[in-house]
Amino acid sequence: MLKVILRRVIVYLPMLLGLTIIVFSMMHLIPGDPAEVILAQSGARPEAVARLRAQLGLDLPLHVQYGQYLSGLLRGDMGTSLFTYRPVTEIIAQNLPSTMVLTIAAMSLAIVVGVTVGVLAAVYQGTWVDNVAMTLAVVSISMPGFWLGLLLIYLFSLYLGWLPSGGQGSVQHLVLPATVLGANAAATIARLVRSGLLEVLRQEYIMTARSKGLSERLVLFRHALKNALIPLVTVMGLQFGFLLGGTVVIETVFARQGLGRVVVEAIIYKDLPVVQGIVLFVAVTYMLVNLFVDICYALIDPRIRLL
Repeated sequence: MLKVILRRVIVYLPMLLGLTIIVFSMMHLIPGDPAEVILAQSGARPEAVARLRAQLGLDLPLHVQYGQYLSGLLRGDMGTSLFTYRPVTEIIAQNLPSTMVLTIAAMSLAIVVGVTVGVLAAVYQGTWVDNVAMTLAVVSISMPGFWLGLLLIYLFSLYLGWLPSGGQGSVQHLVLPATVLGANAAATIARLVRSGLLEVLRQEYIMTARSKGLSERLVLFRHALKNALIPLVTVMGLQFGFLLGGTVVIETVFARQGLGRVVVEAIIYKDLPVVQGIVLFVAVTYMLVNLFVDICYALIDPRIRLL
């Protein structure tokens, strides 16, 4: 098991280094100058902008700036916001709970709905239940999150008045954004469970269990579903990363405070340290989740340890 973990960590390290290079480069390729944005409202002269660029170190060559950035990361320093002058780690710590609550709620909803719909579609294969379930899954995967969010806001907030259209503070505020964020993942899980369960139900040991006189419900839940859900463990790690990244759109649509909304504002104002810090934090979290999933998969299927 230790060898499995070490192999995964060794693979993640160059990926993490490459990510820092990509994020750093992309932010400097975006048009606009942070110094000009900071001094835009004061109508400062070019000399003042040049002095501010020198103070922020933005006049240094890119490789020197990247070296300073990487050196700070190795010391646990993600930098300081160019606008609020707060440490990036403090900004992340303040907004992380809201984003994690939304992500976990969406993931839980996706698993419950996805597994239930997938099982029903497999059990009633070829019937109207299967057709409706797979049609809804395709529609859910195809529909952009922001568009689905606007539709649900119009229906449940403006027309019916059942749920708040945005903000946070109660479970009611969490229902719509969690539903929108988890819809795509639920559809993916449903299709995976359906295909996996149909494949397992054709195996010989399932036929043997049926020939022994076991009830169809017992065959389904004790023998078939357990093996059909094994691939779901891997997909859950991928979906968690997609959901965590998807909060950028959903938190903006529903006016929720969190890492997603903060990074959007930071991109608009060219707050480079904040963008780099949040993107890097999300990437590291995604890698840790996938490492945990790999460990769980190795525990479930011992053959993985031999690979």
